[in-house]
Amino acid sequence: MKIAFATTDRVNVDAHFGWAQEIDVYEISASGYNFVETLKFDDKSKKVEVETKQDESTIKTNKDSESDDKVAAKLEALADCAIVYVASIGGIPAAKLIKQGVMPVRPHSEQEDIAFILNKLVQTLQGNPPPWLRKALQK
Repeated sequence: MKIAFATTDRVNVDAHFGWAQEIDVYEISASGYNFVETLKFDDKSKKVEVETKQDESTIKTNKDSESDDKVAAKLEALADCAIVYVASIGGIPAAKLIKQGVMPVRPHSEQEDIAFILNKLVQTLQGNPPPWLRKALQK
């Protein structure tokens, strides 16, 4: 099963899902874990000019599409993951992840060590995992 971590330093889960520029992916099983890859996302702000017609005039406004673009790119990249650990996440992106079959999880503290989480997950998989984790394992 693949597990992802939103991180700024590749050591801690310390990045907000929407703003994460890097997400580390690990393969995990009851026998251990292995690093798979680092997913990198563009941090450039994306501004889209939107034209709205009202009466006979056209009104041009700048719409910040950054959050939609960032979420869509991350959803696509995380499609084969079962769990993504994030420091924080908005309600809509969390719902989109869950709909896709990826469980978003916030660690107990704002900066949780990735290796600690991985080791705890391996121990949990060797014992009796909770129902949400058993479901994630079936993915």
